[in-house]
Amino acid sequence: MKWLRNILKGASLTTALFIFQACYGTPQDALYEYGEAKMSFTLLSGSTGKPLEGIHIKSKITDGSAYGEDIGVTDKDGSCEVNIPYMRNGVGPFVRFEDPENIYTAKDTVFSDLRERNIVVSLADN
Repeated sequence: MKWLRNILKGASLTTALFIFQACYGTPQDALYEYGEAKMSFTLLSGSTGKPLEGIHIKSKITDGSAYGEDIGVTDKDGSCEVNIPYMRNGVGPFVRFEDPENIYTAKDTVFSDLRERNIVVSLADN
């Protein structure tokens, strides 16, 4: 009789653990781990199609936070290669292209594909 009680206790515990895992999934150790993605951009004028020099690139990890320091500035060819911080298994990263002289309208975007490649962005005139 004692062995039957031990078997039922073990089965009850196993069932409870199975139900917990089915409801909540397996533990995700890297859920809030941060990483960096290397990306390259070319910024062009929306009206002329010419490269834009001196456009600042800013980044933030989550939607509710503010944009941080510049992570890059475009050169005379309108190009810039940056490391964009992001949170693994989260939405983002959020990137802002901003003209300090306010000639061009700032542009905000979110990237879901973080492979290194040249992304062409055109900014509209103010």
